[in-house]
Amino acid sequence: MRSTLTALVALSATLLACAQPAPPPTDVEAISFLGDTLRRPALPDDVRARYQAALDTALSEYSRQDLTPEQAADALIWLGRRTAYLGRYREAIDIFSEGVSRFPDDARFLRHRGHRYITVRELDNAITDLANAAHLINGRPDEIEPDGLPNARNTPTSTLHSNIWYHLGLAHYLKGGFEQALGAYQQEAAIADNPDMLVATSWWRYLTLRRLGRDAEAEQVLEPISDSMDIIENQSYHKLLLLAKGVIPADSVLASLGSGDAPADAAVQYGLGAWYLLGGNEERADSLFRDLVARGNWAAFGVIAAEAELRGREQSR
Repeated sequence: MRSTLTALVALSATLLACAQPAPPPTDVEAISFLGDTLRRPALPDDVRARYQAALDTALSEYSRQDLTPEQAADALIWLGRRTAYLGRYREAIDIFSEGVSRFPDDARFLRHRGHRYITVRELDNAITDLANAAHLINGRPDEIEPDGLPNARNTPTSTLHSNIWYHLGLAHYLKGGFEQALGAYQQEAAIADNPDMLVATSWWRYLTLRRLGRDAEAEQVLEPISDSMDIIENQSYHKLLLLAKGVIPADSVLASLGSGDAPADAAVQYGLGAWYLLGGNEERADSLFRDLVARGNWAAFGVIAAEAELRGREQSR
């Protein structure tokens, strides 16, 4: 009798265990706009080692006991940024959330958390954070935002204020809130003081105005764009603006794409798809969007935008 009871207890325990949902994999970072599970991106071994070493340094710096509040805020920002570079976006969001709590008047934490909310497809949270960051910087002097992954000239091209407005505009654009996106991009355009900042905001302003049917204003955005501009890192946006202006053909833009793994390639492919879409070639646009999503570089803004386009088109059918 005892052996039968023991066996039944064991069987019940086994069935109960089987009935419990398995815990989610620890490498799941987001769900795409198309319903796909997005796991932490794989990195080449040498890149991962380099990023991990930078994160270890950031953690060591943040762990120091002699930091002033300003130094502690800087160290926490870098700890979050370095964590995100390894594809650990949820952890980075938690780190920036700690910064929001500890340093509520420091707009940088809302700016970076808002950025990573876009990465994990939580657009409402992104808009809330970035709008609050915009409120915090109102009336305050701008500051250069140092690059975590320096460009070829090791010259930062963006600022805290420009990045807040850029990402706020993008979050609205991805939601289809084009009027709100335009307002953010116009704020950014007012402080764009170098060619890289100009082409970045000009491309998204151009697209947004076209989506709003304000084509004459969109053409005005293209007026200061030329092929002789000294661009350090935003060559993708520069190329797309030259395409929109009729300086270069679509075939040359497509031919310039690399493997599709780089964020710049994703930006170009999405932009080319959007250009076809605005020109009425929906089939070509869909092909470019679907190919881009299938490549798997899901953290790139171009891929996120392609997902948003495809979801919107599926919902409208």
